[in-house]
Amino acid sequence: MHKFRVLNFSRFALYQSEFFYCRIASIVFPESHFQNMNTSTPEQIKQGIKRTFDLVASGYDTPAMRYFPFSADYLAHTLQAKQGERVLDVACGTGMAAMAIAQMLGPKGRVQAIDISNKMLDKALVNIHKAGLSNIELHNMDAEQLKFKSQYFDAASCAFGLFFLPNIPKGVKEIFRVLKPGGRFIFSSFSNQAFSPLVDLFHEHIGEYDIDIPETKWRLLSDEKTCLNLLNDSGFEQTQIDKQQLGYHLANHIDWWEILYNSGFRGILEQLEPEQLSKFKIKHLAEVDKLKTNQGIWLNAEVLFVFGRRPQEAAH
Repeated sequence: MHKFRVLNFSRFALYQSEFFYCRIASIVFPESHFQNMNTSTPEQIKQGIKRTFDLVASGYDTPAMRYFPFSADYLAHTLQAKQGERVLDVACGTGMAAMAIAQMLGPKGRVQAIDISNKMLDKALVNIHKAGLSNIELHNMDAEQLKFKSQYFDAASCAFGLFFLPNIPKGVKEIFRVLKPGGRFIFSSFSNQAFSPLVDLFHEHIGEYDIDIPETKWRLLSDEKTCLNLLNDSGFEQTQIDKQQLGYHLANHIDWWEILYNSGFRGILEQLEPEQLSKFKIKHLAEVDKLKTNQGIWLNAEVLFVFGRRPQEAAH
């Protein structure tokens, strides 16, 4: 039984009683290309992601990470959501993209926003109420097992979430399934240059400790060709990428620590003992502070916006 946080929800008909996965016979990148290269099961990976984002939810909207609302506005503009449309927002987090899209839909349009983190959904609900929006409905739901009927949505979005899925192609095929013929899909990811050199310093310093350091998730979808092939091989057409630099200067090294401590990096930091964490923080931030100029510390937030459309005549 899935738990739902619901705003003005009455159309239970949108759920299908039975659902299936659309399988595409041949893709350039096998599903294993996108999967975590460790021995964890998909469910263990999802539970780990859920724990991390439950942990960081309270600080996720820190001003230091304002690239999230910046990119949400750009994503909504690119999606060109129209009055009265039904839109799915996958891995909604604290609701930045869902709210930007909802404002374009008018009172007759609806956003169905999903996430596996209850704490993120709690924060999203607070944000939605503060914004005075009543056309967003929140659900605790697995993106690889969508509980919506096929060909229901006019459009779908996923802001910085696809790369966290244990099986990325499976999630994209589920999104394809629930889109109407002609439906649009857009997702965002960071480029392979994003956060450098700060993130390079982080990995250099954290590598000195005997802990499990997983691959940087967004780099699974940081290459433009990989992103386009992912959509093309899932059945989308008219695929395109728009690369945007949404970076800015951080005031100081404390802002960088805010990003580390309130994002997916927290899962790595939590493995350190308190004394180790203190030692790491002192050394790492001292090196980061050397990058400061009169303007501050540059945060490279180069973002890929990847767009595709389900064909009018659905492929079988």
